[in-house]
Amino acid sequence: MLNVVSSKAREEASMSAKNGSIKLVAGNSNPALAQAIAQGLDLPLTKAVVRRFADMEIFVEIQENVRGSDAFVIQSTSFPANDHLMELLIITDALRRSSARRITAVLPYFGYARQDRKSGSRTPISAKLVANLITQAGVDRVMTLDLHAGQIQGFFDIPTDNLYAAPLMVRDIKDKFDLSKVMVISPDVGGVARARGLAKRINTPLAIVDKRRERAGESEVMNVIGDVSGYTCILVDDIVDSGGTLVNAADALIAKGAKDVYAYITHGVLSGGAAARITNSKLKELVITDSIQPTDAVSKAPNIRTLPIASLISDAIARTAAEESVSSLFD
Repeated sequence: MLNVVSSKAREEASMSAKNGSIKLVAGNSNPALAQAIAQGLDLPLTKAVVRRFADMEIFVEIQENVRGSDAFVIQSTSFPANDHLMELLIITDALRRSSARRITAVLPYFGYARQDRKSGSRTPISAKLVANLITQAGVDRVMTLDLHAGQIQGFFDIPTDNLYAAPLMVRDIKDKFDLSKVMVISPDVGGVARARGLAKRINTPLAIVDKRRERAGESEVMNVIGDVSGYTCILVDDIVDSGGTLVNAADALIAKGAKDVYAYITHGVLSGGAAARITNSKLKELVITDSIQPTDAVSKAPNIRTLPIASLISDAIARTAAEESVSSLFD
């Protein structure tokens, strides 16, 4: 279960803020989440301007004294990924040149994470490049949520805390379902470890959808490994982008006798016509976190629901500021 941060840590964080040592700075990627995190910490967002010139160059001005502060920059590198990444880098530079004592990049969603290895000849490892950019800009530590691959933590040459949405999902699943009739499903072989971890937490069986990906952004379901007949199936993954994998997996599971199919995904990228694709699919419900600000299409979709993560991140920030353990949140 997700532990609630100690009142002592909250008091210390609040006291430090009053002494001017904690500053929360938000970019433009997810202002609603940044405000919710600030409210969870009972701190105001630092006054700052993050805007664009006529030619779309990004300009940042920190409008408060941050000298000697413990600064947390809240910014998902989601669509438009390059703009939001540049905002993060420039905010970091502004804080560093304003003599902030420590700068933590809080990245609820770390873009470019899917490019964590060479996918073919003469291709980049963009996740490592982006990690280098963030480090060289002057970030002292990184806090993120459900990295696409755990080894990306090693791409950063600075301390990195990878938080997990699983405890929030477990709590929601336990409240919503009769666990004796639930089966956790990995939508591909690569996600088995993640699905197995969730299945272990809620003590349910596990099945796997074996798929063949013909080209990027497209997938073809080949087989279901495990007997799903009569079960309420819960697909678990870290990212949903086009939605094709989930839709195909749901079709395959229903064809194999599953009663209903739900999906719990941390990062709802949901680009292009993904929201409409999910709405018209056999998925009973897709549950995502608000690590990425939902588009209007996602917000209006009748079978897409959002789990808030502000409390998780605010607790982790409070613990970091108080020099307490972050990993104990997930014990």
